[in-house]
Amino acid sequence: MGGYTLIENASLANRNTLRVDARATLLAEIRDATKLPELLDFPAVRNGRLLVLGEGSNVLFTEDFEGTVLAMATRGVQVESDGDSARIAVAAGERWDDFVRWTLGQGFAGLENLILIPGTVGAAPIQNIGAYGCEVAEFVESVEAWDTRARCVVKLDQATCAFAYRDSLFKREPGRYIITAVRFRLPRSRALRTDYAGIEEQLARMGVDHPAPFHVAEAVVHLRTSKLPDPAVIGNAGSFFKNPIVNAALAAQLKQDHPELPAWPQPDGSVKLSAAWLIETAGFKGVREGDAGISNRHALVLVNHGKASGPQLWALAQRVIVGVHAVFGVQLEPEPLVIGAR
Repeated sequence: MGGYTLIENASLANRNTLRVDARATLLAEIRDATKLPELLDFPAVRNGRLLVLGEGSNVLFTEDFEGTVLAMATRGVQVESDGDSARIAVAAGERWDDFVRWTLGQGFAGLENLILIPGTVGAAPIQNIGAYGCEVAEFVESVEAWDTRARCVVKLDQATCAFAYRDSLFKREPGRYIITAVRFRLPRSRALRTDYAGIEEQLARMGVDHPAPFHVAEAVVHLRTSKLPDPAVIGNAGSFFKNPIVNAALAAQLKQDHPELPAWPQPDGSVKLSAAWLIETAGFKGVREGDAGISNRHALVLVNHGKASGPQLWALAQRVIVGVHAVFGVQLEPEPLVIGAR
């Protein structure tokens, strides 16, 4: 069939970075976004559950998916330059890290702190991906999507996307929008964000006194590879837990009891805490139950040492959540989508 392929009873083991051996009733891989309406009108697709999957770097399957998994495999980048900046439209199926490296090669600034994040461009706005003090929302001009409710293509501007910390309209209305392209506005020059999580120290180690965006990207690559396990080597979904945001009173009490706790005041008066510190201090860094574990390199990362099942990985994640709450009174939340969680 032109523009897409369909596979029944498909394995998803190679389509999620935690390497969970789940299956889907139907796997649809789409290469032409204009074929989406035709694909979605198939009775087997139209009458069942639908899950859109990029590289599977932000999902944990705790059971088989009874429905259609839609994998976006669209490609393409279009640039409209207007001097000091450019509007760049990118197909949803493009790899995020490849796109970031392309922008740096073209002399654009802004995405350097977000290098080496796994996943696709289409998935980036859903989670409002962020790292090292930056979030993708700052650079998203608009998102093109198929609205499954209105059954038409819609263009949603940045405000309509309702971005927040690891959140967006797309997470709040799951299943409604299938992102087909993202339009970014990137400058040629901007103030670099180097004041977060060791970037300045890494630049100093590199001997860089006057950094350009590609220097910051190189520093972030050094930091990420030194702390985070490679999904190609050991199954993981990157940071599994969100940094919790608590009220000022609880944060003040925790800082009084634990002065070394990293904390970042937010504009609304709340305070973001380091989930990694909480997990490590509660004693979970490096913990292993069978093949399910918490990385000994970074306490935020849930890892599959071999053949851990989805339920085994989720059970360990829940144990961490309960343990951190018991010690600190702080409720952690998973960052990935957990399929089948009750």
